[in-house]
Amino acid sequence: MRLGLAGASLLFLLTACDQGAIMPDSNKTRPVEEKGFAIPRSATSDQLPGTPMAERTAVIGLLNKRNGLTRDLTMQPGQALRVGDAIVRLRACEATAPWENIPETGAFVQLDVRSAKDGKWRRAFSGWLFKERPDRNVVQHPVYDVWVKSCAMAWPETGPDTVKLGGKGASGAKASTDSGSGEEPSNAASSDSGTSDTASASND
Repeated sequence: MRLGLAGASLLFLLTACDQGAIMPDSNKTRPVEEKGFAIPRSATSDQLPGTPMAERTAVIGLLNKRNGLTRDLTMQPGQALRVGDAIVRLRACEATAPWENIPETGAFVQLDVRSAKDGKWRRAFSGWLFKERPDRNVVQHPVYDVWVKSCAMAWPETGPDTVKLGGKGASGAKASTDSGSGEEPSNAASSDSGTSDTASASND
């Protein structure tokens, strides 16, 4: 009877260890290097406004529902980080320009989870996540959840359609205004002289 209980306890501990519940290093963040994993070609185009995709930095939140631990993963597009039995990949991130009426922050995230049954990695989620609208795309996994928290990037102050004040057109307009204002005193003087002549004539 005791042997049976001891065997059952050992089996329970081994099962829990396989699931990563009591692994001391299961919460450590480790970078994952994979061949062939790169930023999509469309995201590296020189026509993209603002900071180049490879230089942007996103913060992705990761939740382990089993133990309630959360992690903030600071990543750049093209990077992958492993925490326990989860691998989070960031392919792209985007934030609206400051002058947009409705600010939005999004990131294209992939989540791979290792199965406790056979030890194989399987894709649990792949798609865009939005900070302001998390209901647009929901990560449906019983253990892990990921969400986007920020995307650090800069936007150019000027563009091809930007019109700067104080250019040649503005200086020309200013010059014409100055010349016009110079003519006004002469007209006013003639007007005043005519008035004084009329007044003197009436006095006579």
